[in-house]
Amino acid sequence: MESEILHLSRRLGELLAAAGARVTTVESCTGGGVAHAITAVAGSSAWFEYGFVTYANGAKSKLVGVDPEVIRRYGAVSEPVVQQMARGALGAAGADLAVAVSGIAGPGGGTADKPVGTVWFAWARADGGVTTARRVFGGDRAAVRQQSVRLALEGLIDSAG
Repeated sequence: MESEILHLSRRLGELLAAAGARVTTVESCTGGGVAHAITAVAGSSAWFEYGFVTYANGAKSKLVGVDPEVIRRYGAVSEPVVQQMARGALGAAGADLAVAVSGIAGPGGGTADKPVGTVWFAWARADGGVTTARRVFGGDRAAVRQQSVRLALEGLIDSAG
């Protein structure tokens, strides 16, 4: 899967470079994995300046402006939170495109409503558009994180294309 992720990162870079656009990331359960994948591509500094790892709820609020009440009401792994994460990162980084990822990679932390492997994504564009998706991935912690990175990149490609 690593070669697939590198291929996706290269494709994203091609699209962003052609458009003269920049991307940012705001990640929780992936811990910077999406940013790592993007920066694995030579020349990525032309389309990626920085991202955010907001693993703790306080970081989501402090760094990208997620309303603590929204976190309290819906939980960190929720559509309203990833929407605010993506919009906040987009504004904070002055980017054209952002992806937000928040999930439960495991092995613990799951509930009946949000089992281990549940991950929410949001892709935000500078034009105001936001797309979200929820997935429940199988496998161990590493597998959930890797599948999350892949889907985050696929969504960025769709948003950039």
